[in-house]
Amino acid sequence: MSEPTGTPAGSGQLKTLAVRITEDLRAQLDIVAQLTGRSATEEIRLALEHWIEKTKADPVILKKAEAVKAEIERDAKTRRNAIAAIFGGETTVKSDSKAAPSGTQPQPAQRRTKPAGD
Repeated sequence: MSEPTGTPAGSGQLKTLAVRITEDLRAQLDIVAQLTGRSATEEIRLALEHWIEKTKADPVILKKAEAVKAEIERDAKTRRNAIAAIFGGETTVKSDSKAAPSGTQPQPAQRRTKPAGD
C-alpha cells in the first residue's frame, strides 16, 4: 500500500496501525479504493475520521467523556496537592479555606518527650 501524498485532516506525525480484517472486508476495501482512486490506507483513514466525527456528536459518548474528564481533573488535583505537600510551592486550600503562604513547606510534627522521672 502506498501512502497518500496529501496531508490528512488533523495532520501531525503519522503512526502505523495494524488492523486485522476478514478477506471479504479487505476485498471490498480494495474495490472501493480502486473505484475512488485512493489507496486502501487513505480509505481507512477517511473512514476512521468520519466515524470519529460521528462518535463525537453522540450524546451518550459526550456524557461519558465529561465523566472521564472530571475524573482526570480530580486525579490531577490530588497529584498537584501531593507534590505541593512534598516539595512546597503551589499550596493547597485547607479545609478551613485558608491557604498556607506560598513557598512554605509543611513542618514535621515535633515528638513529645516524657519529662525526666516519669
